[in-house]
Amino acid sequence: MIHVDDLSVRYAAATALDGVSLRVARGEKVALIGANGAGKSTLLNALSGMIPKASGTIRLGGQLAHVPEGRQLFADLSVDDNLRLGAFRARDRNPAWIYELFPEVARLRQQRAGSLSGGQQQMVAIGRGLMARPDVIAIDEMSLGLAPLIVQQLAQRLSELNAKRGLTLLLVEQSARVALSLCDRAYVLETGRIVAQGLAAELADSPFVVAAYLGAPVEGAP
Repeated sequence: MIHVDDLSVRYAAATALDGVSLRVARGEKVALIGANGAGKSTLLNALSGMIPKASGTIRLGGQLAHVPEGRQLFADLSVDDNLRLGAFRARDRNPAWIYELFPEVARLRQQRAGSLSGGQQQMVAIGRGLMARPDVIAIDEMSLGLAPLIVQQLAQRLSELNAKRGLTLLLVEQSARVALSLCDRAYVLETGRIVAQGLAAELADSPFVVAAYLGAPVEGAP
């Protein structure tokens, strides 16, 4: 579904991504974790064509929907209008199935998106991406600023879409704990380079990942 080979991205003289390669197969749930400034958002922006690459190749095997960090809803438009904008290239613009997925926002469909809580806004942002009927959805910092219960609800519904519809998920997260609990595989990005990759369960037990990203120092970890 996603093939990235030796990708480099630069902002003027600064290198944001340096020779990054990764794969996401159809139907997979893959996480990209790393600290703030590691280049995670840059990678998503390159995948969705928002920024140019300096070198390397990107191949997408289907339609990708990008849910940006911070939701970036149209605050003065209604929830319903925000969702319909996600389907501006699709034939079916009826958001009824999104309201079934996220009943918490169904009763708010005519309310201004900017007046919603952070969790409700994230549901609308993900719903807007899903309205494009993508093959893969890439979500940037899904858990940012949200209560653990809301994050758990979002994770459960994405897992259901993955299981029932075969939706491929690329989750970019600073919270390694959230990412590794939801996804099957993961890549670790540091200062623009992939420094570790593997099954999520194995990375969750890695001394390096535990010490650096899970907040529990382990003796002998680098």
